[in-house]
Amino acid sequence: MLIKICGLKQREDLAACIELGVEAFGLMFVPGSARYVGLEMAAGLSQQARGKIQRVGVFQDATPETVQAVLAEVELDVLQFHGSESAAFCASFGMPYVKVIAVRAGDSIDVDNAITQHRSSCGLLLDTASGEGSGGTGQTFDWSAWPSDSARGGDLPLYLAGGLTPDNVARAIALTMPAGVDVSGGVEGAQRGVKNPDRIAAFVTAVRAAARALG
Repeated sequence: MLIKICGLKQREDLAACIELGVEAFGLMFVPGSARYVGLEMAAGLSQQARGKIQRVGVFQDATPETVQAVLAEVELDVLQFHGSESAAFCASFGMPYVKVIAVRAGDSIDVDNAITQHRSSCGLLLDTASGEGSGGTGQTFDWSAWPSDSARGGDLPLYLAGGLTPDNVARAIALTMPAGVDVSGGVEGAQRGVKNPDRIAAFVTAVRAAARALG
């Protein structure tokens, strides 16, 4: 099961992820986010990660010029789009991408339309909706509403995010059986945007134990 630690800003946190064998990490290019990372730091982290862990660039309703400016300076493996981006926009950069689907409280989760639109993507990431898009809320959504294989018409991988922590991720995995999990705030300490290496390790341990339990 893929594990992604999102919103990294420090070399030591990335080193911890690599040592733990985490599959992917996210660099946040959303202005105003507590996890936003500048191009110089992002480029350094990207070089540190090369060949060791998948590098994901996270954007939300950015202009094409903004995405291209990042790609000119920072080597990335995958793009992740959190806003209202169309499939044509997501695919226009000629790179693998993941589209985030915002899940709102009380809504049923119907991913068929997104699967049809984003057929060329690497998968869909279901995350708790915020006022301006998805992600960063630190809140979970109703995992029991997760679409079963029989309830969706496509075969794109579905990834889980939104309020995951070392304490609740095992239950989340048991209920949803996702292709992977994505965490940010749940592995931070008291200061928002600053990762806690002990919580990263605890999260990874919990995910792997839950994945083994699924068989």
